[in-house]
Amino acid sequence: MEGKRSIHFELLGSFTYGSGEGGEAVKQGSAPKAGRKTLSFLQYLIVNHNRNISSEELIERFWADSRSAGPANALRHMLFKVRKLLKEMFSEQEELLLTFSGYYAWNPDVCLVLDTEEFEAVCSKAERESGDTYCELLLRAIALYRGDFLSSNDSEWVPVLRQYYRALYLDACKNVLPVLWEKNRWMEIITICEQAYEIDFAVEDFAAYRMRALIALGQTGQAVELYGAFRAKMLQEFEQLPGEEIERIYALAVGSGKKDLGASDIFKLVCGEDLEPQAFFCTFEMFQSIVTLEKRHMGRSKENSSLVIVTLGREAVLAADTRRLERVLLEGLRSGDSIARLEAGAYILMLKGADEEGAQLVMNRIDTSFHKIYRHSKACLTYHISPIQAEQE
Repeated sequence: MEGKRSIHFELLGSFTYGSGEGGEAVKQGSAPKAGRKTLSFLQYLIVNHNRNISSEELIERFWADSRSAGPANALRHMLFKVRKLLKEMFSEQEELLLTFSGYYAWNPDVCLVLDTEEFEAVCSKAERESGDTYCELLLRAIALYRGDFLSSNDSEWVPVLRQYYRALYLDACKNVLPVLWEKNRWMEIITICEQAYEIDFAVEDFAAYRMRALIALGQTGQAVELYGAFRAKMLQEFEQLPGEEIERIYALAVGSGKKDLGASDIFKLVCGEDLEPQAFFCTFEMFQSIVTLEKRHMGRSKENSSLVIVTLGREAVLAADTRRLERVLLEGLRSGDSIARLEAGAYILMLKGADEEGAQLVMNRIDTSFHKIYRHSKACLTYHISPIQAEQE
C-alpha cells in the first residue's frame, strides 16, 4: 500500500469518507447528498470492492422488481450518477470506477480502506492472542464499532451484514468483560456494558457485569435501579424474568447496601414488610429452592402440598393469553403459593397445604375464573398434578 493512493470509507455507524496516501486518511467528509438508491448502489460497490461485479448481479440486486422495460439503461444511468458522486467526493482522483465487458471494478491503482475490514481483522487477530494483547485487541475492535453497519440504509442487502458485524461486536464485548474484571477496570466495564446494552439489552452478561462493577465502586443503589429497569424490560419485551445469576447479583447489591445496619434494623427489613395479597412469582431456580424448603417443612408438619403444571393449549394467542393467565394465577392463588414460568404459555405452581384433591379444586376454580373473565379467549387450560413427597428426617 506504500505510496499508493487510498480512499477511506467508514461504514459502521454514519457513512463517511476520506482520502490519503499510503493508507492514512488525511481528508474526511460526511455522506454526500444523493438519493437513497444511488447511495445504496455506491455502498454496495464499496463493500464488494475486492471483486468484479457483473451487470447481471447489479440489475438483479437493484432492479429485480422494477417494471421498467430497460433495466440495462437504468443501470447505465445509475453508474453515471455514481461516477459523478465519486468525483464530488474525491475531486483529485481520476477514473475510480472502471467499466469492462459485462462487469465493473474499482481502479487497481487506488486502494479502498474500509473500517469494516479493519474491525473484522482485529476481531480475527484477537482470537489468536492471549493475555494483555488479547484484551487490547478486543478493546480496539470495540472502539472501531461506532454504530450499526450503514445505519441509515434500509436496502434488502444490508441486514445480513449488519447482523454479522453486530454479532462480532457483541462477542468482543462479552469476551473482554471477564478480562477487565480480573484487572479491576470497573469504569471501562460500565462504559462497554452501557453501549452494548443499547444494541442488545437481552444479553444478560451486560446487565450482570455492569451491576457487579457498580457494586465494586460502592454504587449499590444504582445497581439495584439497573436491576429494576432490566427486570421490567425483560417482562415487557419477552415476558420473562431475569436469570438466576442476575438475581444473585441483585441480592448482593441489596445486602451490600445494608451492611452498616444493626441487627434490629435487619430484622425489621426482613420481617416488617407485609406480603402482597397474591401468589409469589419467581424464577424457576428460585422455585426449586422453595420446593426443597417445603419438602423439609412437610417432613416435620406432616402437611400436604402439590405441584401443578398448567399450559394454555395450541389455540391460545400466546402474547395475550400468557398475560391473562399470569394475572388470574397471581390473583386467584394464595399468598403462600408460588409460580414459575417453564416456557411461553406454560407454568409450574406449588400449592401449599393442598393435597391432590384440593389441588384439583383449585385448578377448576382457576379455569372457571379465566374463561369467565376472558370469554373470547381460545386458550384451553390443561394441567397435571403431582403431590410433593415430604423429605424424611
